[in-house]
Amino acid sequence: DLCAFCGACNSALRNHMKRYANIVLVGFMGTGKTSVGKALAEWLHMVFVDMDGVIEQREGTTVSRIFEKKGEPHFRALERQLVLELSAKSGLVVATGGGIVLNPANITDFSRNGLVVCLSARPETILARLSADSTRPLLAEGDKKNRIMTLLDSRKKLYDAVPHQIDTTNLTAEKI
Repeated sequence: DLCAFCGACNSALRNHMKRYANIVLVGFMGTGKTSVGKALAEWLHMVFVDMDGVIEQREGTTVSRIFEKKGEPHFRALERQLVLELSAKSGLVVATGGGIVLNPANITDFSRNGLVVCLSARPETILARLSADSTRPLLAEGDKKNRIMTLLDSRKKLYDAVPHQIDTTNLTAEKI
């Protein structure tokens, strides 16, 4: 168990992290990648990078607008380019978008010098976390619960292939 308050845990994790240049958080939307990433970066004195945020800043618009105006393939190309850029750096905690696993090369590139960890949560937890969120383009149409179940099912094998897994269902960002 790791905690922000335990010096032994903190020391052990810091020593373990000497093997990795970065920590990369992957997983479905609403599993806590951003909140965990921010807390982890602060705790480890690393730089936090939210990939969707970087893409939005560079494009001057939201991810939803990119999907709407230019399509998902365009967004995935931007995402792929950013993976190549970030995987060449060190000292980062990276929160990826939920679809990063759709291109296996993304995970391969991040794994070369980073600890890739997949965050997961039960579908009902994800739904509760995203119930008031209208910024998710893949949940914009239809019933959110059904879209979550369909997307989770279609990506399950990709998420499960990541060796390091943490179920965030009943955990705070600090516990994770």
